[in-house]
Amino acid sequence: MVLQPRKTPSKRKKGRAGKKAMDMSPWQRLMQRLCAPFLRDGELAPWAIWGGASLIGVGYIVVVYFFFFRPYLMREEVQDIYFLRPYVHGVDISHHQGDIDWSKVSQATVRERPINFVFMKATEGGDFVDDSFRHNFSQARESGLVRGAYHFFLPDVPAEVQARNFISQVKLQPGDLPPVLDIEVVGKGGVEQLQQRAATWLSLVERHYGVAPIIYASYKFKTTYLNNPPFTRYPYWIAHYYVKDLEYTGPWKFWQHTDRGRLDGISTHVDLNIFNGNLEELMQLAIK
Repeated sequence: MVLQPRKTPSKRKKGRAGKKAMDMSPWQRLMQRLCAPFLRDGELAPWAIWGGASLIGVGYIVVVYFFFFRPYLMREEVQDIYFLRPYVHGVDISHHQGDIDWSKVSQATVRERPINFVFMKATEGGDFVDDSFRHNFSQARESGLVRGAYHFFLPDVPAEVQARNFISQVKLQPGDLPPVLDIEVVGKGGVEQLQQRAATWLSLVERHYGVAPIIYASYKFKTTYLNNPPFTRYPYWIAHYYVKDLEYTGPWKFWQHTDRGRLDGISTHVDLNIFNGNLEELMQLAIK
């Protein structure tokens, strides 16, 4: 009997590697070739690990800058854009603005554009009343500004209670803007409860004042939760900051474009808004 020479360990290893290579798909062989420069003894080389970590870090910095810091850095530049366009300009306020000198506000300009309208917070939920509302609401009318009032909506409070709170505090007159429902949170009851109660508030308030209320919501909130009947028939006031152009493609009446405005007569930052139309069209929207 002739003895066959035994394969050396290196030959057996080579044979297994060759068989394994033959078993791989073309895609796997391609990936193996692409990864080979980054491997050392079957593991990632230290330089490859550090290089990958550096790329991830740079990518993270770019994302944070683009989505978080850049909008704030360009807010003054973007703000100028709106005042170069033929819009009607206004502000919205609450007790957070403190004492307001209405004689100065009525004469104030931003980028040489006058302020024509003002919205102010009246109520929130079922029992909260903004303690500056009555004074500011009266002073705004005496100052010759077109005025409006809004209610901050709490979805977990029954809509009927919230509507009564707003109606009891806000006495709108001809020339005032329609009531506004400010919707910013979904609430613990979920989307279905939010939509049901918001629709009820809108219906009750419309019945009382005889005019369709305005819905205030951010671009994302509106498109996610309030972009279907019955909400699409109400005038829309969009909150979308530090952008040159709106991504929202539906109809809108007001646009709150910054929360960093400055105005004579108001010592704090204030929200600046534009009306999508001329002064005559703004007055057509007002209560008759």
